[in-house]
Amino acid sequence: MKAVVINKTGGPEVLGIKEIKLNDPKSGEVLIKNEAIGLNYIDTYHRSGLYPVELPSNIGIEGAGVIEKTGPDVKDFSVGDKVAYASMPIGSYSTHRIFPTKKLVKVPDKIEFKDVVTLMTKGFTVFYLLHKTYQVKTGEHILFHAAAGGVGQIFCQWAKSLGCKVIGTVGSDEKIKIARDNGCEYVINYSKENFAEKVMQITKGLGVPVVYDGVGKKTFDQSIECLKVRGMMVSFGNASGALDPCNVTKSLAPKGLYLTRPSIAHYTSTREELDEAADKVFEMYISKKINLKIFKEYSLNEIVEAHQDLENRKILGPAVIIP
Repeated sequence: MKAVVINKTGGPEVLGIKEIKLNDPKSGEVLIKNEAIGLNYIDTYHRSGLYPVELPSNIGIEGAGVIEKTGPDVKDFSVGDKVAYASMPIGSYSTHRIFPTKKLVKVPDKIEFKDVVTLMTKGFTVFYLLHKTYQVKTGEHILFHAAAGGVGQIFCQWAKSLGCKVIGTVGSDEKIKIARDNGCEYVINYSKENFAEKVMQITKGLGVPVVYDGVGKKTFDQSIECLKVRGMMVSFGNASGALDPCNVTKSLAPKGLYLTRPSIAHYTSTREELDEAADKVFEMYISKKINLKIFKEYSLNEIVEAHQDLENRKILGPAVIIP
C-alpha cells in the first residue's frame, strides 16, 4: 500500500509517499481500504512538530473506507462494512491501513465517502462545541472565528438551526459571503475591523456568553474582551500560531471568565460517546440541516500542494484527499 510519511518535521516539503507492507490486523483491529481522506489543519501541526510525533511517522487522523479484513475476535464489524474514523493513531494519508475497532463507526449508505470525511473531524468538533463544551441557548449571540472555513461552515449552519445568532469573523472580504450563506447573522472582517468593538456594538455592550476560537494567537486577547461576565472562552485550535501562556489574573479574573481547551478525544473517549457524536452528526446531514460543498479534491500525489493551500488559506471550505 502507499502512504504519506515524514522522516523529519518541517514545511509541506517534508511530506513524501512510500510503499509500505502491512501486517494482518490483530485482535480488535481491521484492515481498511481508504476511499476518502479528510484534510484537516491538525495534520499540519503533526507535520510541523507543533504536536510532537515519533519519527518516522505517517500523517492524517480522518478517513473513510471499506473493511477488507478483520482481526481475531472482532464481532461488531465485518468485511465489506462501510466505516469511518477521526482519531489517533495517525496514518489516514494512505491507500490502506490497520485501525482499532473501538474508534471506528459505521457509515449510513446514504452518505458518500468524500462527504463523510468532511463530517467526522469537522462535524464532531461542531457537535461537542455546541452541545457539550458550552450548551448554547436559542436567541443567544455567540462568536465564532474563521466562520468561512471547513469547521466554520458546518458550525454556522448547525448553530442557526438551534436558533443562535452567530457573529462570525473572517480574514478577507471574499469570505464574507461564504459565512453569510452558511448562516452567520453578522460577519466581521477582522483584518480590517476591530472585532471586539464590533461585537460589543452588536450586543449593545453586553458581550457574548461564549467565544469559539480555532484561530489562536491573533484572536485570543480581543476574544477575551468580547465576553460577558462569567463567559466562556473556548480555544480549540492554533491556525495563527500557538497561544502564549495565559495570565489568569489579567485575562480571566476581571470578569470571572472560564477558559477551556477541548478536543474531539475529550468527548469521544467511550463507545457511547463516539456513537452519540456520530449519530447526531449523520442525522444533521441526512436531514439536510447541514449541507456540504466540497471546495477541492486532492490525490495523494498532490499532498504537498494540499498542505501549502491549507496553510496559505486558499481552501475556502471542506477539502478531501482521494487516494
